[in-house]
Amino acid sequence: MATYHLDQTDQKILSFLVKNARMPFLEIARECGVSGAAIHQRVKKLESNGVITGSQLLVKPKALGLNVCAFISVSLSEANKYPEVIAALKKIAEIVECHFVTGKAALLVKVYCFDNDHLMEILLNTIQNIPYILSTETMISLDQAIERQVWVKDYKHGNYGKED
Repeated sequence: MATYHLDQTDQKILSFLVKNARMPFLEIARECGVSGAAIHQRVKKLESNGVITGSQLLVKPKALGLNVCAFISVSLSEANKYPEVIAALKKIAEIVECHFVTGKAALLVKVYCFDNDHLMEILLNTIQNIPYILSTETMISLDQAIERQVWVKDYKHGNYGKED
């Protein structure tokens, strides 16, 4: 896929939408000094070029009783079995992210569980039973100090996503 060139107006639009995906297009248009129709067209173009891949409602895991966030590094016995392992991991609802990474482990998985017993159940009876998983190492998150979307250069304030 070719890289889409973002101009200054695209950057402004993205900086507003990353901060508040529900911000009305007319409000963005006023901030950018263009028409509402122009914002609508630009957002559609950003979507069709794969810059914007959708929007979603974010739910705080703790509001659902998911009080444990953990990161699990996964080592594989056979690197070429990656697709089979990923297919099995996709079936585990507690897994919210999975990255193929460099380093000692092949995968880094993020899970949310109700408590440590639930985490242990997922580790021992689910993840570690997947063929080709050689070992796991688990790190429990004690606090999420930063939570944000990818940064977008903010032309209004002349910064690169830095907090005011």
